[in-house]
Amino acid sequence: MGTLNVEGLSFRYPGSSDAALQDATLVVPDGGIFGLLGPNGAGKTTLISILAGQLRGAKGRIAAGGEALEAVRRSRPHFLGLVPQEYAFYPMLTCVENLRFFGGVQGLAGARLKERMEAVAAFARIEGVLKRRAGRLSGGLKRRLNLAIGLLGEPEVLLLDEPTVGVDPQSRAFLLDSIRSLARPGRTILYTSHYMEEVEAICDHVAIIDHGRVLLSGALAEVLRDSSGLLTLHLQTPLPEALAADWKGRYALTEDGAARYRLRVPGAAQVAQVIEAARAAGCEPLAVGYGRRNLEQLFMQLTRRSLRD
Repeated sequence: MGTLNVEGLSFRYPGSSDAALQDATLVVPDGGIFGLLGPNGAGKTTLISILAGQLRGAKGRIAAGGEALEAVRRSRPHFLGLVPQEYAFYPMLTCVENLRFFGGVQGLAGARLKERMEAVAAFARIEGVLKRRAGRLSGGLKRRLNLAIGLLGEPEVLLLDEPTVGVDPQSRAFLLDSIRSLARPGRTILYTSHYMEEVEAICDHVAIIDHGRVLLSGALAEVLRDSSGLLTLHLQTPLPEALAADWKGRYALTEDGAARYRLRVPGAAQVAQVIEAARAAGCEPLAVGYGRRNLEQLFMQLTRRSLRD
């Protein structure tokens, strides 16, 4: 398929004084999972809707493997699949009726339709509820049916807009494992979420968007790399006063409470020395962080912590 390139994309809803997207530029590599993060109203769903062809009138260029995305959608209708945030099925129909209907909408028929219905039902583990009305399913099963419908056409690019909203922890874990298993060369997943831990768990690349602008984008490991020398320690017991005073002068030690500390150390060798000194003082480390930023802290810093509706 090649990379998905979004260049200078801008969009304004009719009657709105503010642009939903402002000169947004992204490079989504072929294969893997690309996480798109942003507060409410940041422009994530607008971007997904434009990519899916649901919104027209955007300025800018979108290309897949060097070819205009609109042309790709016309020549290969199954190229792109969408699993929206809202439930995209008919609640009065059974699961199997929904799969048959949406498979037909996507041009599937006969043996091919039957094969794809069986495959996606097995993948989403909804075989046991196929004859039940979709509207009577639990939240987790509804999300799994949503995903199954989006996979019917075997899309090369799968757009997932908040696919785990409103589900229990077991269903969320299943959905994340399932989504992770979909990523492979030749299939790209664009994943929006409000849950930082989800993005850190399954995404290879990430972008943070706010007020329609891309604030940061890159490989997750690179985005989270921290070269500032910050060491975070969570100890079993608080540091002795003498050692804490020494480290305040030597490492600019600060305490976050509950035996949690921040220090500035110049390199990995000093990290080892600090840990050994803490152990020698009877303060066993419970958690150590060095060389890697926290995605949630980075997100809050970039979006300025303002409350969004």
